[in-house]
Formats: sequence, structure tokens, C-alpha cells
Amino acid sequence: MLTQRATLAQVYAIMATTGKLGFRVLSSPPRLGDDLVARFRGLASANLADAMGRFNFMDPGIRSRTGLPLCGVAVTVNARPADNLMVHKALDVAQPGDIVVVATCGSTTTAVFGDLMCRTAAARRLGGIVVDGAIRDVAGIAALGFSAFSRTVSPGSCDKDGPGEVNVPISCGGVVVAPGDIVVGDEDGVAIVPRADAEQVLELVAAFVAREQARIKEIDGGLHIRPDVDGTLRTKGVIA
Repeated sequence: MLTQRATLAQVYAIMATTGKLGFRVLSSPPRLGDDLVARFRGLASANLADAMGRFNFMDPGIRSRTGLPLCGVAVTVNARPADNLMVHKALDVAQPGDIVVVATCGSTTTAVFGDLMCRTAAARRLGGIVVDGAIRDVAGIAALGFSAFSRTVSPGSCDKDGPGEVNVPISCGGVVVAPGDIVVGDEDGVAIVPRADAEQVLELVAAFVAREQARIKEIDGGLHIRPDVDGTLRTKGVIA
């Protein structure tokens, strides 16, 4: 049995030999190419969501806390409420540019990430963190120039005992996030691009942006209201 006096290194060593369902660290899937991931940088989360059928975006409770965008590959964490042992391990597992995405099983009052952990994340050149739960020390995180999204901010601390899992599918902000998915966050929120669909989503979002640009030209040219608006209203018998 683990005790509260066990060090993180001891816990990790135990997990390496006795990890089991519910308390384990899994390997990341084969990584998407850096060039492919880079093509998502600068894309708006709203455009990505529209391109994916208006799906795969987190609910508006997940908000940017430092005003900085993020884009990278997900390392997922399923954490026990009020425990961040596996968040610590995810910072170790993640590679430069990766985004740590955390589910806390509904906990909103106990922060699983703060400025000390952020210093580790920044030193390891991670791309950001998304927590469906609480973080704290927001001013310190912002001062480090680190992108952080969360559902709440709370001064409460947590345990480091586990259980929990790293690199398993999780639900974060009402969206399924699998390890290796692409995470894009901006001032509007967070969109998740399933890794298997990345190339297709790039094609879809390019077509969507092209349509938006064409509509902008129409508006600038004086066509302020889309013709299909009245067409739909006529079909529904609202106007003649």
C-alpha cells in the first residue's frame, strides 16, 4: 500500500512495476509530424469547430486564464478529485510543445496546477495546460508566459497519492480527448482535433476560411445580408 510519506520517485517506481487499470502511465501514441501540427497554429478554435460539424469544442466553462493561445499534441491525465500525482507525471512524460489536458472528475475547488509546477512545465518547454477543474497562482503562471486554461481558479491545494492515469482517453470540457489529439486554444475557447482526422480537418477548415473570405468581400461590396436568409424565411412561411 502507498503511504502519504512515499516520495514521488518511489511512487513512480512502484507504478512502473505494478501499474494497473486505474493507476497507470501509458506510452504516448506515435506522434503526428511537427510540420502537420504546426499547420494548426494560428487557426481559430471557432473555425476548427465549424469545420468539424460544430463539434469537438469544449464548453465555455473552460477559459483562458493567462490570455495566451496554445496549440500542440495532447498528453491526457485522468486525475482523482483533489489529487495531482498524475499531473506531475504528465509533466515528465510530455515532450516540448505538448499540451497537458487534465480531467479531475468534477473537482472545482482543489487546484491541480500552480506556479511551481508551471516552472517545471516552462523549463520543459511544454505548450500549455487545460484543466477541467481548478488551477491557482494565475499571476505567477502568466508571469512565466505559460498558456493555461481551466474551469475554475481556487487557492485550494491537493494530495499527491493517486490513483489516476496518464495517456488514456478522457472527457474534458464535455469533449473526448485522446492522447495524441491536437489541442487548439484561444480567447474563444478550446477545440480538439482527433489525431486520425488531422489532415481532413485542415482541408475542411481551409475551405471554410475561403468561404468566409468570400463573404467578407460581398459585405465590403454592399451585399450586407446573405440572400439565403430571406430564402429560408420564405420557405418557412415567415415572409412572402
